[in-house]
Amino acid sequence: MAHESFEDPQIAAVMNERFVCVKVDREERPDIDAIYMQATLAMTGHGGWPMTVFLTPDARPFYAGTYFPPAPRQGMPGFPDLCRSIADAYRDRPLDVDHTATELVRRLSESAARSGAAGQTPAGLTDDALVGLARRSDPDQGGFGGAPKFPPALALEFLLRRVWHRPSDTHSQEMAELTLLRMANGGIHDQVGGGFHRYSVDAVWLVPHFEKMLYDNALLASTYALAWKVTGRDRYRETAERTLDYLLREMRTPEGGFAAAQDADSPGGEGAFFVWTPQQLDELLTLEETVVALDLWGVTADGNFEHGTTILHVAKPVEQIEAEYGEDAGHLVTSARQKLYAARLERPAPMRDDKVLTAWNGLAIAAFAQAGALFGRDDYLTAASEAADLLLDRLMMDGRLMRTYSDGVAAHLGTLDDYASLCHGLLALYDATFEPARLAAARHLASTMVERFADPDGNGFFFTGSDAPALIARTRELEDHPTPAGNSLAARVLLTLAALTGDASLTEMADGAIALVRSDAARHPQAFGTALVAIDMLVRPGRQIAIVGDPTSAETRSLVAAARDGSGPNDVIAVGHPDSVAAAEACPLLVDRPLVDGKPAAYVCEHFTCAAPVTTPEALTALL
Repeated sequence: MAHESFEDPQIAAVMNERFVCVKVDREERPDIDAIYMQATLAMTGHGGWPMTVFLTPDARPFYAGTYFPPAPRQGMPGFPDLCRSIADAYRDRPLDVDHTATELVRRLSESAARSGAAGQTPAGLTDDALVGLARRSDPDQGGFGGAPKFPPALALEFLLRRVWHRPSDTHSQEMAELTLLRMANGGIHDQVGGGFHRYSVDAVWLVPHFEKMLYDNALLASTYALAWKVTGRDRYRETAERTLDYLLREMRTPEGGFAAAQDADSPGGEGAFFVWTPQQLDELLTLEETVVALDLWGVTADGNFEHGTTILHVAKPVEQIEAEYGEDAGHLVTSARQKLYAARLERPAPMRDDKVLTAWNGLAIAAFAQAGALFGRDDYLTAASEAADLLLDRLMMDGRLMRTYSDGVAAHLGTLDDYASLCHGLLALYDATFEPARLAAARHLASTMVERFADPDGNGFFFTGSDAPALIARTRELEDHPTPAGNSLAARVLLTLAALTGDASLTEMADGAIALVRSDAARHPQAFGTALVAIDMLVRPGRQIAIVGDPTSAETRSLVAAARDGSGPNDVIAVGHPDSVAAAEACPLLVDRPLVDGKPAAYVCEHFTCAAPVTTPEALTALL
């Protein structure tokens, strides 16, 4: 609509004559997007972007839709005709307009005032959700549902954590692994530069919408890293590392944050930056590299995309390539990938949206921290720390977290997603480094989140803070789409903090947030992956593992390694020097945990009842 209508002088004249026109960046102001998307859904039964909403001067919606063409087409009115009709209705039938707007605001307010289901969360709810995922899963290509297909990172995390709990759950593992492998092999995955595009327009993960989003790549990197931990398959580690390396190389800002997105459009047309022909490979690669690359990535003269070009995808399994081309196949693929990447740098590149979004950077911090700890990558931990420092230093203003940072300026009050995601990232960073300051910052942020976003009646969280500019209603965002729902992620971080601190009130607050979505999570599990993880944490609480000792000593590090190897997905680990006031203040789990005979010791607790401490990794492994 921007190209077809807003930039057309005649249509723009109609708009400006009849209306005050406001174009909203939904990434900067998701609160405005959320409230009017709910209005659009209420009025039309469907939503999407572009979203077109007509408001009274006091911002109440009275007509809405999504896309409108510049001229009548396929039963849709032309946009300038619609503008004239709406303006005429506002002038000639003001009582009708007022009634529609008043009724819609009432419905939105009632929806925001929902309360949770009574009673405890049943332990079998996650089993019901698993059945629901199985019913929607694509048994051939992975994912859930048909085209277009979006990467279901959050549902996959739920499945992988379930397999971690129960290695015998082969059905969950098969669903997760099929999707992970199909995505990694598909055109949705940038086979040359790493990272994932936003979604696949088809059901086989081949032809992507070429935009690359920070949140997708952060969530998928975390998911593939977890898949490596659960299965031990090197392919998942390679995919996670290539995704994170892409973020470091192409999406990192000079101050240590991560840019929001890379555009779908290339100067040569959508996808032009990413596609190849056999002739281009011939010109860039050796004969041996070309033969292997053509076979592996399915590059043909006819192509699989526009103008005879090919979107690279894994057309043959790597194992088959190695069997056919011998032990040098891996080196040839690596060399070919490097040469193609270098050549691609000479092409006109898609534009990058450089704004730093707090919520999406929180997810990136978590991904780098988790992978850094799992893979022993100090560069990932450094990247996570520097991004966290940027957010805490530049986007905290007078005790309030801001949402965006661009050109040295922080703007817009943070939403629930921003607080919960940054808290999630800081907790992952603490789990990776055991730096007390990270946990202290997470606790402070969570406290502020509860103060400003929690429903006073204990029914979860609102999307906007109590200090935010008032909109026509105060909404809740309960579904994942496609970033984690703030209400569910808030519950998750509160449960983690409850385990580290022993604060039972945090568990109660998390339970209230989960109660809002229990029934929906069972019925529509593909849209509630974050809630399902939080539900599992609530109904199957993990253990608390406190390790006291000098964090730099070999003895303490060996206990930490044993704890990481033997812990489950809902367990928490805390590490601190017994003389460190900062460590004990940040994490009450470490309080009154002395060394044993002068040796570092591990205390394993369940429901804050602890077994006798152990001092060797072998004893800790046996205990866990």
